[in-house]
Amino acid sequence: MEKRVRFNSRWLPWLLIAPQMAVVLVFFFWPAAQALYQSLLTQDAFGMSTEFVGMENFERLFADATYLDSFQTTAIFSLLVAVVGLGVALLLALMADHVMRGAAIYKTLLIWPYAVAAVVAGVLWIFMFNSPMGVVAFALRAMGLKWNHLLSAGDAMTLIVVAAVWKQISYNFLFFLAGLQSIPRSLIEAAAIDGASPWHRFRTIIFPLLSPTTFFLLVINVVYAFFDTFAIVDATTHGGPGKATSILVYKVYYDGFKAMDMGGSAAQSVILMVVVVALTVLQFRFVERRVQY
Repeated sequence: MEKRVRFNSRWLPWLLIAPQMAVVLVFFFWPAAQALYQSLLTQDAFGMSTEFVGMENFERLFADATYLDSFQTTAIFSLLVAVVGLGVALLLALMADHVMRGAAIYKTLLIWPYAVAAVVAGVLWIFMFNSPMGVVAFALRAMGLKWNHLLSAGDAMTLIVVAAVWKQISYNFLFFLAGLQSIPRSLIEAAAIDGASPWHRFRTIIFPLLSPTTFFLLVINVVYAFFDTFAIVDATTHGGPGKATSILVYKVYYDGFKAMDMGGSAAQSVILMVVVVALTVLQFRFVERRVQY
């Protein structure tokens, strides 16, 4: 029988949730409202006065080819980060789940990258890919592969994807490992006795039972790629070469704090919020149908 908590005072529940509601109002709704209001304004060249322009900032953005290109750049970057990050983390979790000796050491080493700040992750990988002394660049050059993330758009995109995936891989690994350990061993052993191959066991038993974890991580990784990778891009490529790695969140910063277009930057932040919310709703609407709880 379900037990429900009953309060003698009608104000006590509101009092208990007041601190959390205050945090949400101050750090989410207030900044969102300010961004929405700022997106309807424009400033003079010296930032001394503002003028209400309505939807002009949004119209100017969608007429800007470089801004429209940043949508494609962000889509490619987010897709690569989510797919590669989840795939590698799942592989590592499967391998760590079968390790008998030294399992705690392996798991600890795989968790460490999550403790590294995003900007530090970007700096680490720019050192390793930086020519000619970077260890990764040196190895690529020894194999006859030319690497120059300062001139090549493909190399620059590869750099930020690798750094972003490495930063997030520990988070994905922890959830996948927890999901694997929650699967009853009797199911896998019964399938093995019936003659199912490892791949068949993974495809028909393990992965379907991991679908709730995979769906959760898919949503988290998409949000991460859209918002939390700004420091990585800023520390590695600065959106270059040209605008090849200028994802939406970095363009919001660049136009607002370097180009000093506060109205356009605020409009971009509103559009970015709407895009992420829409993607999240679509994931829950269509992808969640394939999740087996």
